[in-house]
Amino acid sequence: MAQQYSTTSRGIQKLRTVRLRLAVAAVLTLLLVAASLGSAAQASSTTSRAMATPAACEGLSTVDTAATNRGREERPAPHGLTKRCLRLNQIQVMGTHNSYKLDTTPEILDALAFLDPALASELEYRHVPLAEQFDQQGIRQIELDVFADPEGGLFSQRVALDALDLPNETPPELLEPGMKVMHVQEVDFNTSCLTLVLCLEQVEAWSDAHPRHLPIAVLVELKQAAIPDPLNLGFVTPLPFGTTELDALDAEIRSVFGRHDLITPDDVRGDYATLEDAVLAGHWPNLSRARGKVILLMDNSGTVRDLYRADRPSLEGRPIFTNGVPGEADAAFVKVNEPRGNEAYIQDLVAAGYVVRTRADSPTNEARSGDTTRFEAAIESGAQWISTDYPVPGRSEFSDYVAQLTDGHPAVCNPVNTGPRCVNANLERLR
Repeated sequence: MAQQYSTTSRGIQKLRTVRLRLAVAAVLTLLLVAASLGSAAQASSTTSRAMATPAACEGLSTVDTAATNRGREERPAPHGLTKRCLRLNQIQVMGTHNSYKLDTTPEILDALAFLDPALASELEYRHVPLAEQFDQQGIRQIELDVFADPEGGLFSQRVALDALDLPNETPPELLEPGMKVMHVQEVDFNTSCLTLVLCLEQVEAWSDAHPRHLPIAVLVELKQAAIPDPLNLGFVTPLPFGTTELDALDAEIRSVFGRHDLITPDDVRGDYATLEDAVLAGHWPNLSRARGKVILLMDNSGTVRDLYRADRPSLEGRPIFTNGVPGEADAAFVKVNEPRGNEAYIQDLVAAGYVVRTRADSPTNEARSGDTTRFEAAIESGAQWISTDYPVPGRSEFSDYVAQLTDGHPAVCNPVNTGPRCVNANLERLR
């Protein structure tokens, strides 16, 4: 009997062990299934966050009356929906003109005022360093004037300083090979970043520290013109930009920015036949995908543009968007410096899908008169980037002129291609 009881007890214990193992296995299976479902839900949620349905975007990224008819204009879109619905071409931001420029050397300015008072008057402006423009002035577009210097030292003499018996210690950056940044060689060369790489590194450093920023546009003007030398001082003649220099320009840009730091023509074109086809189809990235990135634009037209797009009609493999002509394959960005009288033209470009840069003022003219009509025309035009030399109060020494967006926001809803549910405060949140 005792042996039978012992055998039965061992059988019951074994059965309990088997049941316990089965229960543990069942629990583990349930946990694995739950985890799998959670991953799928998270993936679905991620996809949902990256995209928004047309219905959800009504009255936000569309300007038709559908949302108004449904009463949605009374419900401003939240930040999360805004960044999924709005695209890069549906905002308007302020930029600075010649963003690197510091004060012209006073003695050179005085000499210029004697020789050419009109030219001298155009040089009486300056900017704070790039990071301060991004941080304190809400600037999201800058302009860099770039000179080719493949051997280094081309712009190191600065003979006007010697002619005026001023100190002339050559900055070591001017001796190094690579693109240089300044306004006018020999005359207006003081800059907060002497080389293109140094300027772009400042942009990249600020971008890395603020990864949620709206895309920063960098307008690049490639300079190659000689300037008058009335006193025969031996002013340097810049090198022309040919294919070699343009390829070197691309290489310097890519030495600073990684593939995923940039919005490139290839990104926008995608599977479309041409870059312009993509733009006219509204294929700009939404703000969720564009935030934390940089887009490069070329100021030049004519021969330089033609060389840059040679054998690359849609800018295949190039990092810079050219100053395009609507109707041509590379047309995506169009420069229209004067908004007055061109409001309707710019509005048509923006409505079609192009991005446009215009100007709120030309050097010191509006600052001296206090006239804001050009700035007002720029706002009304819907141009995505509006450049100024006076982005915050106190920058003009001549009047109280300022070109600043509503309530000091870094961006506003584009007046041409957004709807009533778009809210300026929801376009960018750095934190």
